[in-house]
Amino acid sequence: MNWTDEELIDGCKRQSPKHEELFFKKYYGYVMSISLSYAKDSDLAKEIVHDSFLKFFASIESLDGYQSVKAWLRRITVNAAIDWYRKNKKYAMQQDITEQNEVYHEVHALSSLAYEDLVNLLHQLPEDHKLVFNLYEVEGYSHREIGEKLGITESSSRVYLARAKSRLRQLVHTHLKEYAGR
Repeated sequence: MNWTDEELIDGCKRQSPKHEELFFKKYYGYVMSISLSYAKDSDLAKEIVHDSFLKFFASIESLDGYQSVKAWLRRITVNAAIDWYRKNKKYAMQQDITEQNEVYHEVHALSSLAYEDLVNLLHQLPEDHKLVFNLYEVEGYSHREIGEKLGITESSSRVYLARAKSRLRQLVHTHLKEYAGR
């Protein structure tokens, strides 16, 4: 049986394990795709997905309309990624230094930059730069909003975005040179 969002939400509000499981299965891929754009690896993305669904089910009573389910899930997932970043910020700085000394990930050689290649390149950015890039370019947050969410200044948000774009340009250039050399 195909369940509508309305039926699933009503069941979830009644804390029906069956409805919660069906809702989870229906939206897992959607939430995972958002999580992967913020996480440095699939294990972290799974943690963000897990946290997102826990937050969703805990706050389901406040969901008003059924049409806003995807938008609400997206907002919860982005906030879960931001929460993870804040919680692990002190460790991220140590990881960034180590990661910069590692060999860059091999990317797929295609005639043009494919989606998978771009994702691989984004994962090579320092966590704070990638997070600001996603929040600004993908989610549409302003630098003021990003600063408030991450506990940084508006000017720091601008600097992180500029550095992310600059590094991405370098990575794309390197990627295209490697492809041309094959």
